[in-house]
Amino acid sequence: MLSVVINKQLDKMPSKQRKIAMMGYRSVGKSSLIIQFVEGQFVDSYDPTIENTFTKFIRLNSTEYEVKLVDTAGQDEYSIFPLQYSMDFHGYVLVYSITSSKSFQIVQIIYDKLLDMVGKIHVPIVLVGNKTDLHLERKISTEEGKRLAEKWNAAFVETSAKRNESVTDMFHAMLSEIERSDGHMPEKNGCVVF
Repeated sequence: MLSVVINKQLDKMPSKQRKIAMMGYRSVGKSSLIIQFVEGQFVDSYDPTIENTFTKFIRLNSTEYEVKLVDTAGQDEYSIFPLQYSMDFHGYVLVYSITSSKSFQIVQIIYDKLLDMVGKIHVPIVLVGNKTDLHLERKISTEEGKRLAEKWNAAFVETSAKRNESVTDMFHAMLSEIERSDGHMPEKNGCVVF
C-alpha cells in the first residue's frame, strides 16, 4: 500500500525545468535536430532561424523534465555572444556539421565566448557532430570531435537529424551533463560518447 502512495506522490511531483541553448554555425542543423526531437519529423527546407523556443516533457532516470530548447540564430566568428544566452540556461548543445571544417572552427569560438560570458570554468555542454547521413562528404572525423569534447570535459554525440540517429541520445546526454554539474550524478571519466 505504501508503494502505491509513493508512486502517486511521484506522479504529482512537478517536473524539473531545464533550459538548453542550441548553438552553432548557420545551417549545421540546429533547428532540424530540435524539430526531429520535439515533433518527430525532418524538415528538409532551410529557413534561417532568428530565435525560437520549443518545449518537450521527457522522463529520464525516473525524473520528469520540462525541457525548453532555445533554437538560436546561427553564430559566426564575428558575432558577439548575446548576453541573454549567458543567463538562466542550464546547458548548451554546440553543433557543427561533419561536412564543414568552418562549422567545427566556429563551434570552438562559440565555446570560448560562452566561457567568457558565463564566467564559469565548467559549463554543461554536449558537442554534436550532425549530418552523419552525409558520410561521403565528411571533413571532420569522429576522433576529432571526441578529442575536442574530451578537452572541454563535455559529452560528444554524432547525429543525423534527417535519419533521426542519436537525436534523443543527444538530449539525454545534455540532461545528464546538467545533473552531473548540479552534483546529482557521479562524475564521469573523460567524455561520454553516445
